[in-house]
Amino acid sequence: MNYKTYLYVIFVFLSIYSLSCLNYEKFIKKDKVVETRILLMLLGLALGYIITNFVFDFLQLDTFFRR
Repeated sequence: MNYKTYLYVIFVFLSIYSLSCLNYEKFIKKDKVVETRILLMLLGLALGYIITNFVFDFLQLDTFFRR
């Protein structure tokens, strides 16, 4: 297993953890608990994906300049 998979797992967990600090009750309708959790999971996955690709590209750029 390559290190990009490890980066995905780490950054998805970190992004879901960081989204837990938001006060989303102001934006979500009442009695929509399941939909809110699904939205937060999807936002966490998307944010983790974006951060992982940024870090991976940054690491690839670093090896490019070392040549």
